[in-house]
Amino acid sequence: MGTITVSAICFEREDGRVLTVRKRGTTAWMLPGGKPEGGETAAECAVREVLEELGVEIGIDRLETMGEFVTRAANEAGFALVASVFRTRDAIDPHPRAEIEAVRWIDPALGIDDEAEAPLNRELVFPILLGERSIER
Repeated sequence: MGTITVSAICFEREDGRVLTVRKRGTTAWMLPGGKPEGGETAAECAVREVLEELGVEIGIDRLETMGEFVTRAANEAGFALVASVFRTRDAIDPHPRAEIEAVRWIDPALGIDDEAEAPLNRELVFPILLGERSIER
């Protein structure tokens, strides 16, 4: 089994909804981000990718590390995914660019049951967000 390494940002709004994106020609919704280029740190990759894909400029200092997660790739059957995920609650106005066809804000509680959400979101990121939300209340 091959491995795909990516960096992604979990943009979380005040109402708890999370930004997910869908690439052109695919059906899975995922966190915005992508594959690192030579010499980039995971955070640098995430910042570059969201600028290219969504026109969103965000400083590395605005990112909080959620962790490094291993799961199945959403769009590449038979591949494992290793994802460095960061989170921010900065307000943004994303617009699909490059290979991104659509964006949506989804409640993580609904996303866990949405088969169109990538395994990274359904199995790892959304449950973490929901666990933290219940602690805060």
